[in-house]
Amino acid sequence: MIPSLSNAVGASAVLTGESAGPYSIDWRGRYSGNALAVVLPSDTMQVAEVVKLCAAERISIVPQGGNTSLCGGSVPLPQGRQIVLNLSRMNRIRALDAANYSMTVEAGCKLADVREAAENCNRFFPLGLTATQKICEIGGNLSTNAGGINVLRYGNARDLVLGLEVVLPDGRIWNGLRSLRKDNSGYDLKHLFIGAEGTLGIITAAVLKLFPRPQSTATACVAIGSAEVAVRLLAHMRENCGDKLSSFEIISRSCLDLVYRHIPDTAEPFAGKYEFYLLMQLSDVLTVKLDELLRAALQSFGPGLLENSVSSDAVIAEKWWKLRKNISEAQKREGISIKHDVSVPVSRVAEFIARADTALRNAFPGMRIVAFGHMGDGNIHYNVSMPEAEQNKNFIALHEAAVNMLVYQVVRELDGSISAEHGLGQLKRDTIRDYKDPLELELMLNIKQTLDPLGLMNPGKVI
Repeated sequence: MIPSLSNAVGASAVLTGESAGPYSIDWRGRYSGNALAVVLPSDTMQVAEVVKLCAAERISIVPQGGNTSLCGGSVPLPQGRQIVLNLSRMNRIRALDAANYSMTVEAGCKLADVREAAENCNRFFPLGLTATQKICEIGGNLSTNAGGINVLRYGNARDLVLGLEVVLPDGRIWNGLRSLRKDNSGYDLKHLFIGAEGTLGIITAAVLKLFPRPQSTATACVAIGSAEVAVRLLAHMRENCGDKLSSFEIISRSCLDLVYRHIPDTAEPFAGKYEFYLLMQLSDVLTVKLDELLRAALQSFGPGLLENSVSSDAVIAEKWWKLRKNISEAQKREGISIKHDVSVPVSRVAEFIARADTALRNAFPGMRIVAFGHMGDGNIHYNVSMPEAEQNKNFIALHEAAVNMLVYQVVRELDGSISAEHGLGQLKRDTIRDYKDPLELELMLNIKQTLDPLGLMNPGKVI
């Protein structure tokens, strides 16, 4: 098989042994597996040829981009005949149509490069992932339907796609690279592959929506005493600022303590220390004084704001955003934690945090809860650990399932989802069966069977 793969993509693009090792370990260091080889195609035709070879030999394929999955979705399983198909060499921007506000990119393009290319043409691609933007690739972003800090205004990755190119499990190429805003000519097939985590086919290119580039921004850092105030403030800001409000993030005290411990050149935003902080941003395509609008909106809110600061200075704003962007990295340096990427209706975020906090602290006194995330769309990253390393190791080994059950029970009771933007991968593949309607699971299985009857696409993930 290795000689056939080498003939298809070139011997230097087929890695085995030690050189393949880094591609088989996930970003968190939690999942690892074994692959016959790591194959790095340079174009869609090579991807199709590799898929045909694997289908003929009944070898499974694990599609991979920047390998920043937090749920083990982009690495092979410990057992099985499988290859990793890494698309990082496919990093060309095929076209940028400024007048159509669209860009056609290959799956291996890094998100940061996509955003920069749009900016160079006075356009804006709004997908913003604070922790991995320079590493993650657009194919993976679409395969997990990534969210990020701008969902409040622009939507998830699914909302930012006009068309796709996909290699199907039998090696055929579906060219759906349409740049149309309106195409009501049948089923919208692209949505089958966005969010499917490579289990239905391999996204090789995409037509992305672009937007006018913001010319004015203003950022506020706000200290509050409870998440309940954040819920009320978000509604107030939307009423007073409309679509200018692009980001609204919540950060708990425990997040900042970790950031200050592990990330250099970070500091308290205020003289006092508070339980929760909010970062919000306004943006506009016009050159206007958004800081005045932002300040006025905060001042008209009434009681509940303990301290706040507003600035249109990019340097000051970046210092505040550095606190938010480095929470995940600080946690990674601190050690492993039990992570939850959940969503509930925005109006119930405070209730979720309060109820989950109470349930966990009653069951496991002394635990550390790190809560932060995208308040504007109801997506909270809710992570749990014990402060001392050895105690934490034992705690996770013995109690992870119980912790998950308590958190997910609250999510279920509040009509939420146990996976908001990270996907299911290996981490939640079995758990989702307890929280998803049986008919939904049946329909998903039917789609999988239709498109991938041999079960070769990213086995052991999602479903």
